[in-house]
Formats: sequence, C-alpha cells, structure tokens
Amino acid sequence: MPETIQDRILRLVAAVRRIPVETVKPESTFDELGMDSLDKLNLLFEVENEFDIEIDDQEAKKISQVNEMITGVTHLVEAKENSSSAG
Repeated sequence: MPETIQDRILRLVAAVRRIPVETVKPESTFDELGMDSLDKLNLLFEVENEFDIEIDDQEAKKISQVNEMITGVTHLVEAKENSSSAG
C-alpha cells in the first residue's frame, strides 16, 4: 500500500527531529515535538523536495501543528496534479 501524504509528512518530521515516527502524531504541535526554527526550516525543505512543491514562506510561518502541514501539503499536491492534468 503506498504511503499517504500524512504518512510521508510524519516520517519527515520524525527524520528531521531524529525521533521515532511513532512519537509523531497529526495532532502534535511543532513545539511539543521540540522543533526550533532551524528544524522547521529543514522540515520545509524536506517536504518541498519530497512532494516537488513550493511552500510560501509566509504561509509556512503560520503552521504550528503537524496536521496543518498535512492539510496545506495536500492542497498544494492536489492543485499541482490538477494543473498538470489540465495542461
């Protein structure tokens, strides 16, 4: 079964923080996970590379929970798929 967007983001968060993926939950906040601004920046780069998307810096600064990132990335991935299938 292919990994979902949620699975992939949870894995990336765990990798950036170097913690077991089981400890990262969608409802976790980045603060709860002990993520500092550098961790968040690294996560942003990892997510952009993983999904081949570009996340607006101003929007990224508003994200404080894992599930907010999942929702945002899902929208970006869907928009990218829709624009590539329309073209």
